[in-house]
Amino acid sequence: MLDNKIKIAQLDSKNMLGSIQLLGKQIEEVLAQAKKVKIPATYKKVNNLVVLGMGGSALGAHLIKSVFSDSLKIPVEIVNGYQAPGFVNEKSLVVASSYSGSTEEIISAVVDAKNKKAKILVICAGGKLGDWAKQNKIPVLIFTTKNNPCGSPRMGLGYSIFGQIALLANIELLKLNNKQTDKCIKTIKYFQERFGFSAPILNNRAKQIAEKASDRSVWFVASEHLAGNAHIAANQMNENGKRFAGYFVVPEMNHHLLEGMLYPESNAKNLLFVLIKSDLYDSRIKTRYEITKKILDKNNILDVTYLCQSKTEIEQACEVLVLSSYVSFYSAMLQGIDPTAIPVVDFFKAQLKK
Repeated sequence: MLDNKIKIAQLDSKNMLGSIQLLGKQIEEVLAQAKKVKIPATYKKVNNLVVLGMGGSALGAHLIKSVFSDSLKIPVEIVNGYQAPGFVNEKSLVVASSYSGSTEEIISAVVDAKNKKAKILVICAGGKLGDWAKQNKIPVLIFTTKNNPCGSPRMGLGYSIFGQIALLANIELLKLNNKQTDKCIKTIKYFQERFGFSAPILNNRAKQIAEKASDRSVWFVASEHLAGNAHIAANQMNENGKRFAGYFVVPEMNHHLLEGMLYPESNAKNLLFVLIKSDLYDSRIKTRYEITKKILDKNNILDVTYLCQSKTEIEQACEVLVLSSYVSFYSAMLQGIDPTAIPVVDFFKAQLKK
């Protein structure tokens, strides 16, 4: 099935595969657009960073918080709701991220942040949020979405991740130069070839993991700079694969989850753990992965390990981003469903409007 181009094209009616393949182009587009955004020098003088985002529009912030945890010198808070935190004030930088520009929670929260006199940056594809930013003379990065044919925010991560990185780099909260971004794009291109449709299942880890996930709930496990990737992977598996999935972070999960392996007894039949490992992890973290795997095996719970190949933290984050995008896509294909359609979420939003 996963090597059958005709069957995949029949299921993938909105061309999500095309969106995954254009991840590098999304990055190139948004980096060029970010250079045009004029940000006041006063934005460099802040005490905390708050990112407002829901669903796919918040995923970039999770990756950034993990990858840049050592270099970010101010605390970072990610808010998924209608209000900005109580500590937000004139010394806060608030980034409002909404792919569509119409997410009601973000529009509400950013207005709240403005009332609290925060410094605000906006990133979106336009919509009400884009108009609001222009009307209030707030720096806004608007991308075109042309490199995301399926239209799903969770598959436009090149825009949200690197758009936010570029804006934060512009005010020197992050450091990411042209050489590093070029390496990220090359990394993405390389793993597109390794995990993409043209790579047969015998040599394709993304396809192999998707097969292992068949009929199972999937739990992604990562650490340190890749913790945000585990969150992204779970989100993609929920929405693309229509599958019950989540994530855990080592070492925290070692302090509670391991006792939860025993019951229900159906765990052995229903669960798959995807252990995302890195040679860049702290040596103590590496040891924890080995012991964690022993406990999973002892309880007859299926697990697979993916060891990152890239050399730097941000390149590994890009590598795992490509992997998880394809795993969720292939999972939908094996289930025989269109990965882009989100009928349950659409129903929920329709109910809210009543």
